[in-house]
Amino acid sequence: MNQIFNFFFEQYATYETIDIVLEIIAVFFGFLSVWCSKQNNILVFPTGMISTSIFVYLLFKWSLLGDMLINAYYFIMSIYGWYVWTRKVDNTHLTPISLTNKKEKMASVWIFIATLLFVYIVYNSFNMWTTWVAYIDTITTGIFFVGMWLMAKRKVENWIFWILGDLISIPLYFYKGFTFTSLQYLGFTIIAIYGYISWKKLLSKEIASV
Repeated sequence: MNQIFNFFFEQYATYETIDIVLEIIAVFFGFLSVWCSKQNNILVFPTGMISTSIFVYLLFKWSLLGDMLINAYYFIMSIYGWYVWTRKVDNTHLTPISLTNKKEKMASVWIFIATLLFVYIVYNSFNMWTTWVAYIDTITTGIFFVGMWLMAKRKVENWIFWILGDLISIPLYFYKGFTFTSLQYLGFTIIAIYGYISWKKLLSKEIASV
């Protein structure tokens, strides 16, 4: 039992207690945010902002610049998403769940490409192309940037990007030494699968009621 515990949590022996507590709090609000998103609940944004703001601080402290940029972007897009989700498209209806159209699909491609270029420039500036992890970080950043943008616009396909990015992040964060965050992404993956199914059902109901 001790060997199993040490395998998963040994790295925390060198961490400050406050950082461990903050990571656990950030993970809790991260779970709450994703669950609210699955439920199509506006609380996805304030809970997510609490989680991402804590992670921005921790990741900056741990010199994980790419991961910090992702969470800073999440925070900013949460403000945008909060606005979109509460904006009325007419006198009575809020922005509905919908599928991406051709224009939005093209925008997603450009967001992904622009993110790769942005991360490349940042990593190059700070001489961070030292391990294979940097290259995986670049790809996951692009995936998550698209996923967050689509979620803010209430598009069903956002869940596909979350699932893909989460699956990559589970072993990646464990390798980086952040077991709680790795477990968070495992939970995110499960919730995202159910979120995709749930949003598809909600979309079908909306279409049927028109």
